[in-house]
Order: sequence, then C-alpha cells, then structure tokens
Amino acid sequence: MKKVLILAMIMAISVSTVFANGSKEAQSSSESAVKPLRVAMECGYAPYNWTQTDDSNGAVRIADSNDYAFGYDVMMAKIVAEGLGRPLEIVKLDWDSLVPAVQSGSVDCVIAGQSPTPARKEMVDFTEPYYYASVVCLTTQDSKFADAKGLSDLNGGSCTSQLGTLWYDTCLPQIEGAKILPAQESAPAMLVALNSGRVDFICTDMPTAQAALVAYPNMKILSFVGTDDDFELSQSDIDISCSVSKKNPELTKAINAILATMDENDYNRMMADAIKVQPLSN
Repeated sequence: MKKVLILAMIMAISVSTVFANGSKEAQSSSESAVKPLRVAMECGYAPYNWTQTDDSNGAVRIADSNDYAFGYDVMMAKIVAEGLGRPLEIVKLDWDSLVPAVQSGSVDCVIAGQSPTPARKEMVDFTEPYYYASVVCLTTQDSKFADAKGLSDLNGGSCTSQLGTLWYDTCLPQIEGAKILPAQESAPAMLVALNSGRVDFICTDMPTAQAALVAYPNMKILSFVGTDDDFELSQSDIDISCSVSKKNPELTKAINAILATMDENDYNRMMADAIKVQPLSN
C-alpha cells in the first residue's frame, strides 16, 4: 500500500513539474511576443520629434525619463508599433548615436527624420520612405539674400546647418562662394545661429523650415525646387526612412508592409498636424 502511495506521489510531482515548466515556457513566450518596440530619436527636432512635459496629443513617455516625446516621428512610431502588435518605447539619443544604437541592438530601429544616404546604408538597412522632404534654405526677411531665386544668388553668404546631415555635408558645399561656418549640434542651434545674425542663411528640409516660421516669423523660406539653380540631390537624399539593423531583415519587411498601407497624402496630413501642435506653436 505504501508503495502505491509513494508511486502516486511521484507521479503527481512529475505532472506538477511538467505543468510548471509548461507554464513558465508559455509565460516566456508571451513576454517575448509583447516585447516593446524600442524606437530611437533625438526628441529635439521639431516637427519630426520633440520633448514635452506631459502626454498631451498622444505623446509617449521617454524611456528612463519623466518627459514625453511627440511629433511626426512619434506618430509614425505609434502606427508601426500598433501594426506589429507591440508596445512602443521611445529612446532619446543624440543624432550621432542613432545609427550605432541600431547596430549594437540597443534599439530596434530609428525613426528620426533620417535620410537613407549611401554612407548610412553601409551600416544599417532602411525601410521604404515614410516622408519625402525637399531641401531648402532659411534666411531672415530683412536679409540681402531674402529675394534669392537660386543658389547662385547666395554667393558670398555665411551659412551653417546641423552636424552630420546632408544639408551640411552635401548641400552647402554646392553654393559657390559660400562661407561655410562650423556645423551646429542640433536643428534648434542652427535656427538660433540664423536668428542671432551669426549667419546669413541655413540649409534644412521643408518641414523643419515650416516649423521654424512658427517660432521665428521674421524668417523666410528660400525654395529653389523646380529651377535649374537648385541643389543637386538624389532621391535617397530627400527620402525619410526608418533605419533597422542588417541582422533583422524581418523587422524591415514588417515595417514596409505597414507603410504600404499609407500614401504621401497621409504623410503630409500627419506632418501638418505635427506642425500645428509643436511646442513652438503654442
């Protein structure tokens, strides 16, 4: 009788162990399935992304911070995360740290107003574009360059742009006779340089320029698009895409499938909404 009881106890323990292990495996699988999508951005590049103190307009809390992030990139990140069925986590990084973060695997992707330039493509993969941004110049309305009709009219002017961007590395050198000053660390810094009179004009993309006019109504956009005296740029220079690790082609494919459900009209509407609610507009 004792042998029967002992055998029954052993069987019960075995069954319990199997169920416990199965439960742990199921829990682990469940946790893996809802692993947050870690998206990196500057959180300081309106209207693409910025930092604010509350969750108004649908802002998302920044990881390891009491602040929140919002802007066009956050809107897009929310759409991507929802499409993937994963919670969203925004990671705030400096511009130069974005690509290395993807390469190291500390974030899943970057959604930060990035262009898929050939140099960046050597380091990370890019999705299809989630915005198309023409390149323009910004000057002040009282500047001697305010009536410029093309790049040749900017000859002799002093200028700058943001560090590590095609605006600074590729576009400004195309302006013959331009006095190119050291690059600024951020988009807000280059706007301050222009507003303070340290430079005659800066180079940026159209959304950034449109957002700047809200804070600096004394500025004027110089767009030479459609003329023979414009910047020479490839399509990849004006495309804005998400960067993903080369080790994760499945994620690139999944994001592309989500983007395929949207079109340029959707992008322009979202960008207009972002510009309306950016902190500088309030």
